[in-house]
Amino acid sequence: MRAEETAPPGHTDATGQAGTSWPADPGQPGASARPGGSEGTRAAEVDDAMPAGAPGARHWMVPPMPGSAFWGWAGPLLVTLLGAFLRFNRLSVPKAVVFDETYYVGDAWGILQHGVEIEHVKNANALLAGGSTRILAGTQSELVAHPPLGKIMMAVGEWMFGLTPFGWRFAVALVGSLGILMLARIVRRMTRSTLLGCVAGLLMALDGLELVLSRTAILDIFVMFWVLAAFGLLVIDRDRTRARLAAAAAAMAVGGGDTADEEGGPKLGIRWLRVLAGVCLGCATACKWNGAWFILAFGGLVIAWDLGARRAAGFSSRLFGVLRSDAKWLPLWFGLVPAIVYVASWTGWFATPYGYDRNGAALNNGHATSTIAAWLGYNKWMLQFGLGLSSGQTYKSNPLGWLVLARPISFYSACLPAKACGSAHSTEQEVLAIGTPLIWWGAIGALLFCLVWWLLRRDWRAGAALLGVAAGWLPWIWFSWHDHRTEFYYYAVVFEPFMIIAITLCLGLIIGPTRASPGRRAVGAVVSGAYLLAVLANFAYLYPILTAQVIPYSSWLSRMWFHSWI
Repeated sequence: MRAEETAPPGHTDATGQAGTSWPADPGQPGASARPGGSEGTRAAEVDDAMPAGAPGARHWMVPPMPGSAFWGWAGPLLVTLLGAFLRFNRLSVPKAVVFDETYYVGDAWGILQHGVEIEHVKNANALLAGGSTRILAGTQSELVAHPPLGKIMMAVGEWMFGLTPFGWRFAVALVGSLGILMLARIVRRMTRSTLLGCVAGLLMALDGLELVLSRTAILDIFVMFWVLAAFGLLVIDRDRTRARLAAAAAAMAVGGGDTADEEGGPKLGIRWLRVLAGVCLGCATACKWNGAWFILAFGGLVIAWDLGARRAAGFSSRLFGVLRSDAKWLPLWFGLVPAIVYVASWTGWFATPYGYDRNGAALNNGHATSTIAAWLGYNKWMLQFGLGLSSGQTYKSNPLGWLVLARPISFYSACLPAKACGSAHSTEQEVLAIGTPLIWWGAIGALLFCLVWWLLRRDWRAGAALLGVAAGWLPWIWFSWHDHRTEFYYYAVVFEPFMIIAITLCLGLIIGPTRASPGRRAVGAVVSGAYLLAVLANFAYLYPILTAQVIPYSSWLSRMWFHSWI
């Protein structure tokens, strides 16, 4: 067993395993070695509490992971299996083209057949429902509003399982399930608690919006997946960076070293995990452009983490150290690498003769241009289209109402018999894209608490959760107010993992620290357990209208808690 997976004697986490738990005891990142302090409170406090090179500095900066490596994987995998069953079970239902699948299913098929999106025939939806694959209008190129990568990922499922509902939904179900595993492992690392990691995974498995978007072939679940993957890589890099800085501080305390190293800390090099995070952020942007907001957010996040790490290690000139070590790499991690990935996702457009407007004439008033200029013009059109989308839509919603579920969106609805819809003997079959209310409403309180917690204690976990929500939500608020853009609630799935992180942190606080009395922790465990059971019951109640189950009309209506949900 590796050292970082072995807990110090006498410590137990919220699961009862060896380890530490959230909230942090002294020695955990984000905790202070003195009452009332926290990482990043004041440099003097940190330096006094744990001088560079002091015994146990590495343990203080990078606490051991809890328990055994086996349960660290087995717990999250069990939660993931539950989530995967919910997502793959009856994945072919409804056997119809659902919501914006009308665009992306055919686009993915065009990429699979010709390397790029191809125009669909007018009756493509009817043909798909009947099992036909003849949905493309020859090789006539199609003008599309989003980059290709999400559709390429859908095409993998269509290649494996054919142009069937299961085939075109396979990729979204897979990444939606893997997102559960990633979140569980990320939160385990953030909190040093296997139990809290599993709680986070369970909350995602039981969320209605994540479930629906894992069963509908549209792009947003891919953006969420790649953003979460990038965040997870940065969290791992954070641990490794702090360990390297602690080791460097200890070595300098014993043998001295370069003056620049003593003041600002050592150079850390390229840091390949950050390169991989840049790849993931490029993938997110290559699925849908709202992934780009996280490039800026995560770039700022790692700078803040690095400043805090060098301060915690005892280096006096932390800003100098960060600039000396990382300034030349930041444009690579969060600029060049994402850009290369984004351009690479357009390979089919560059490599085949079928890409829309390859000569640039269609979008340039009939004047042909070079291929590069044509590609830039195509992307400019995408930007203008995205910013200018203001058409009236039945289910459009103001992003200020997303957390309270003010206006969920119906992806599919069928009432039978149609002429007697609403009668005592009629039935309803619906796919309603709505989050599990107890998760989303609970997230409001959790985010407010994390904001206060971060302002008072500068806890890095609360700050990361808040930043993730802000990066995925605030731009939509701006575009809604400034550009009056048409927006939909399901866009919120991209920042949903960070809401769940906030909830999980609060549940950890409710359970209490390891130093709390057994009675205190028992009460906290009961309260947290009751919340999770209530979420489970809430999800089970809504499950029929999330997965297109045929139910009596009266049962469907009873689940419409507010008129705006209809």
